[in-house]
Amino acid sequence: MIYLKNKKTYVNITIFTICLNVLVFLLQMLHDNSINIIFGLNVYFFVGGFLWQPLSMMFVHGGLLHIAMNMAVLFQFGTLIEQAKGKWFIILLYYGGGVVTSLLTLVYVYFFPEVNIIGASGAICVLIGWIAQKDSFNRRGLIVAVLLISFLPLLIGMNIAWYAHLAGFGVGWLMGKFLR
Repeated sequence: MIYLKNKKTYVNITIFTICLNVLVFLLQMLHDNSINIIFGLNVYFFVGGFLWQPLSMMFVHGGLLHIAMNMAVLFQFGTLIEQAKGKWFIILLYYGGGVVTSLLTLVYVYFFPEVNIIGASGAICVLIGWIAQKDSFNRRGLIVAVLLISFLPLLIGMNIAWYAHLAGFGVGWLMGKFLR
């Protein structure tokens, strides 16, 4: 909690995270592709000492549509979970689950060292996986949604980290099973 002039002001972590993503995106627009390489997730640089990449890759996006879609879904699910479970829970779920997802993704792309992964989709899929585990009524729809956002873009030729989506969903599902 942050206190300003004796008034209790709650910092909404989901909104803060969205603002941070937009700020990083604006900085990306001012620079060349080096931001994607330095802050995206890439085996070569991670092994070379860029150990911040499993976290920083969640803030780097590939274009306006990419960030707009990710932030809309983050707002939808992040706000829902934060209101229900609190700010510390969303920090653990989104950031902790996002880093675990990034590390699992890094294991997959180890065999493809030229791949550089950017975006918050894996961390957002953690939120969707957690909700799917907890909400049996909406579970099928959420699973179908993750499968669609993971594979439909591939059918139209878009380069997408489907493995990060699936890993994130799995991490979120497991967190939902074991975090009470």
